[in-house]
Amino acid sequence: MDEDKVRTQIESQPPKKAPLNKYALACALLASTNSILLGYDIGVMSGAVLFIKENLKISSYQMEILVGSLNVCSLIGALASGKTSDMIGRRYTIILSATTFLIGSLLMGFAPSYPSLMAGRVVAGIGVGYSLMIAPVYTAEVSPAMTRGLLTSLPEVFINVGILLGYIFNYALADLPHHINWRLMLGLAAIPAIAIGYGVLQMPESPRWLIMKGSIEEAKRVLRKTSDNDDEADLRLEEIIKAAGSTTPSNNWKGQGVWKELLRPTRPLRRILVAAIGINFFMQASGNDAVVYYTPSVFNAAGIHNHKGLIAVTIVMGIAKTSFCVVSALFLDNFGRRPMLLLGTIGMAVSLAGLGLGSMYLRNVNHKPPWAIALCVVAVCADVSFFSIGLGPITWVYSSEIFPITLRAQGTSLAVSVNRLVSGAVAMTFLTISNKITFAGTFFLLCGVMVLATIFFYFFLPETKGKSLEEILAIFEDKKDNIANKETIKW
Repeated sequence: MDEDKVRTQIESQPPKKAPLNKYALACALLASTNSILLGYDIGVMSGAVLFIKENLKISSYQMEILVGSLNVCSLIGALASGKTSDMIGRRYTIILSATTFLIGSLLMGFAPSYPSLMAGRVVAGIGVGYSLMIAPVYTAEVSPAMTRGLLTSLPEVFINVGILLGYIFNYALADLPHHINWRLMLGLAAIPAIAIGYGVLQMPESPRWLIMKGSIEEAKRVLRKTSDNDDEADLRLEEIIKAAGSTTPSNNWKGQGVWKELLRPTRPLRRILVAAIGINFFMQASGNDAVVYYTPSVFNAAGIHNHKGLIAVTIVMGIAKTSFCVVSALFLDNFGRRPMLLLGTIGMAVSLAGLGLGSMYLRNVNHKPPWAIALCVVAVCADVSFFSIGLGPITWVYSSEIFPITLRAQGTSLAVSVNRLVSGAVAMTFLTISNKITFAGTFFLLCGVMVLATIFFYFFLPETKGKSLEEILAIFEDKKDNIANKETIKW
């Protein structure tokens, strides 16, 4: 009874702005730098394909396969990452991701032919799959509840920083001979991969993974560093141990039996899977990656034909995308996941409709008026900016925080695998579909997808702001579930 009174008094107090733990921030920054590699590849490939197509004499179909293959192959890494991180730990999985991407970058940079280039894309793609799952999961597991939204959205911020860096290097290297410039563009990604691998060695392991392995004292030391005081650390430790529930912490724990639970879910877990898979599906069905990859092709159709001019426009887009991602990260713990997500998808729907109208007008006129070209540029920048406000950062935050402790890594890897599969399908069909129904038709189609996404998020994604990872299960339970599943699902 006294405990209930204390809890009531705490909940009735006005919320205070949570201080940002510097150690947790440092851990999140180090883990998130791995995401720069994916962002750099997305950004640099949008310009590199222009020169690869000319130098290697490949067709538009081969260009689609080249671009989309990284996303499809990242499916392998995404599927393997959950089990791998349960076996060897979150930290070493990040190192494995950076090492794999390093090898892929070197293979692409020294590729003498199209098949060799594809081989490098396959290896790099596997590294990307590992990175996309492990960075947000690790960050969510070390972050305090009140700043988890900010810290777990950092991987998306770094993806956008990487995209912007890719655009800048495209512009800087564009004037070099075509048989050299694209190789440097792709091969330079090996440099940050080496730095990231070294930096991650300085990070602690995830306290939740340590507890599942039975390393309670080591987990306590990490929690004391990532909490504001010892009392908070002890409370977090108690919650995590309680959440482990029926799973006995042991050095032999390697995530066994997880897929059985995921494939035969109870009602609350089914709702979690629908939410996690749904948000990852719509993130890529929005076409954002394809728009970024093929922005030069879109602007070329709009009337901008100079290669360097095309790349310069993508830098403007990259600045807008990165800026809004930072804004979203800063306000995510104040406004919550749902409002930012709904704002982002509604804004994307409007932006894609405007882009479709501008593209349709330009297609039907011989003279390309500057105002129509400007409309397309503004609409693309608005589309990627609204993506960076909503779907971009929130997909990683939400996916990594809603699964129970024993299912988190492999559950998130399942959701990310859907993300990668849809991303590859969109990237490898974007130009083909656009050739069939025009760019305008494709943008109107993506606009419709965003309308569906808005409806889905409104009905199926509850708010998780301010909740600890161990408290979120109750959000996905109804009154019957709270009684029936209290002992069957442990958060």
